Amino acid sequence: MPVARPEPQEPRVIAHVDMDCFYVQVEQRRNPALRGQPTAVVQYNDWKGGGLIAVSYEARSFGVKRSMRGDEAKRVCPGINLVQVPVARGKADLNLYRSAGSEVVAILASKGKCERASIDEVYLDLTDAAKQMLLQSPPDSPEEIFMEAAKSNILGLPSDASEKEKNVRAWLCRPDADYEDKLLACGAIIVAQLRVRVLEETQFTCSAGIAHNKMLAKLVSGMHKPAQQTVVPSSSVQDFLASLPVKKMKQLGGKLGSSLQDDLGVETIGDLLSFTEEKLQEQYGVNTGTWLWKIARGISGEEVEDRLLPKSHGCGKTFPGPKALKNSASVKGWLDQLCEELSERIQSDLNQNKRIAQTLTLHARASKANERDSTKKFPSKSCPLRYGTGKIQEDAMKLFESGLHDFLESQNTGWSITSLSVTASKIFDIPSGTSSILRYIKGPSSAASQAIPDSSSVPEDPSLDNNVYATPIHEEKCEPSTSENEDGERYSDISAKQCPTSEEKRISKKLPEVKGTSSILKFLSRGQSALHEKRKSDGLICSPQGPGSSSEANKAEEHNVAAQRADRSNINSGTEPSASNAWMFNVEDIDPAVVEELPPEIQREIQGWIRPSKQPSTKRRGSTISSYFPPARS
Repeated sequence: MPVARPEPQEPRVIAHVDMDCFYVQVEQRRNPALRGQPTAVVQYNDWKGGGLIAVSYEARSFGVKRSMRGDEAKRVCPGINLVQVPVARGKADLNLYRSAGSEVVAILASKGKCERASIDEVYLDLTDAAKQMLLQSPPDSPEEIFMEAAKSNILGLPSDASEKEKNVRAWLCRPDADYEDKLLACGAIIVAQLRVRVLEETQFTCSAGIAHNKMLAKLVSGMHKPAQQTVVPSSSVQDFLASLPVKKMKQLGGKLGSSLQDDLGVETIGDLLSFTEEKLQEQYGVNTGTWLWKIARGISGEEVEDRLLPKSHGCGKTFPGPKALKNSASVKGWLDQLCEELSERIQSDLNQNKRIAQTLTLHARASKANERDSTKKFPSKSCPLRYGTGKIQEDAMKLFESGLHDFLESQNTGWSITSLSVTASKIFDIPSGTSSILRYIKGPSSAASQAIPDSSSVPEDPSLDNNVYATPIHEEKCEPSTSENEDGERYSDISAKQCPTSEEKRISKKLPEVKGTSSILKFLSRGQSALHEKRKSDGLICSPQGPGSSSEANKAEEHNVAAQRADRSNINSGTEPSASNAWMFNVEDIDPAVVEELPPEIQREIQGWIRPSKQPSTKRRGSTISSYFPPARS
């Protein structure tokens, strides 16, 4: 249910920019011969010519509508050009249109806070830009008004077409206008300039609505399409909403709007003015009642979010009629393809934008064989998202099986799936300057370091949170010396001679100051001096066995197993190994029971690259992780 938001303290200038039949424009840019011609973009499904997902204004003039299929569109408009949407993995591939939309967003974001609402629509908060224009170069002469701004549609102005541009110019530079209208006038000029830039740089036209809040801007952006903009002065809000059908308002197109019509007899937004706030609260609850009371007066406190990237990534597929999926094998086949696409998209988002998704959700529409009119819906299911195509596929199938079990309610009956989708959500930015815990226990150029992911790599932990990446406290300046064993395999030792003493002193001074970090260093700080002293005579090889481990690191580790065991024996017995022996650390021999004693945030990251392949050892090796490190020298 909708909730009322607090109203802003000062007037705002908000614009909603909507691309004109965007998919068609993208195809016309790819093939200029289509410009000016009746054109439609159709789905890849060629049944009856495919479903229309975008229709050019030239085709609309013949009566072609998006609800039609290609064959029907050809009967209505014999000369129409039908362009099939790109296909990948048996479904529509919208990457072409997403990329084109990003070009537009990059331009629009140059003037203020920008919220990308979908592939082809954007909200802009132009308040600061409008204030700056009003202070530095306010519109004060009709003749100097930007031509595209003079074509604006101002609600409440006389509708005489012959005098329209003259009236608009006069309104934009009225000396007696109040502060709110002056801000709107500046906003209208800024939006007009942005729309011209979009056309010049991308060849795309767009329409826009300019108002004091998102709700009104959205409502009017499509009133005068294509390639026009509409402004809503405060004085025209009540007249505009008085005749607006309830179902046209965002969030009133479903059950709530139907309830207003059936229970209260409300047909237009203006009809809501006859009800008090208390009456609406009594009928629909405090929050929704207040929201209804406010929208009837054109009041909305919803803010523009500063977001250029999508809040989630989703991939879906419908299976109408005879194409419905009726067994687990067919569901798995399609889920695997959807998850493969989703994995590519979140991996690209991680690489390009340094963002990580946390939650995987599966949605489906289903029906039972003998209950065509059943009102029970297939439940949506979610779980922590694990990166990697195979893991996402595995988890998605488990979610489907869980949902199917709840949907069937233990009934032994047939079922069919008519829609499937997987979504990655709860996406957050990786804080700058963060890195994996592994950075503190590796040599910069060792074979093992090639296997250790940094903050730009795929996280392995299924329940990843902000604690996974620890803020770096220091970085050792040890240069590894690369050696070659008798089999020609290369491995690295960190020589104490290459570690400057000043660095050791700096580290030891900083360690006690660590507060609130999730780095494993704070759990080992007590023995750091002894550990650095040990490195003066010993080398260290850390060979993680996670998915990214290099073959060279694994081979070097296998070759040196005997030496590692001997050294661990010395460590556990309390004896110090000789200076000639390399002190090595084999993660395969870590007892998981010890890892379980660590704090949860450290456990999650370590488990991501250890991945033990054997049962926990029954041999007791100590109760803390310190049992794996040599004792400090006196």
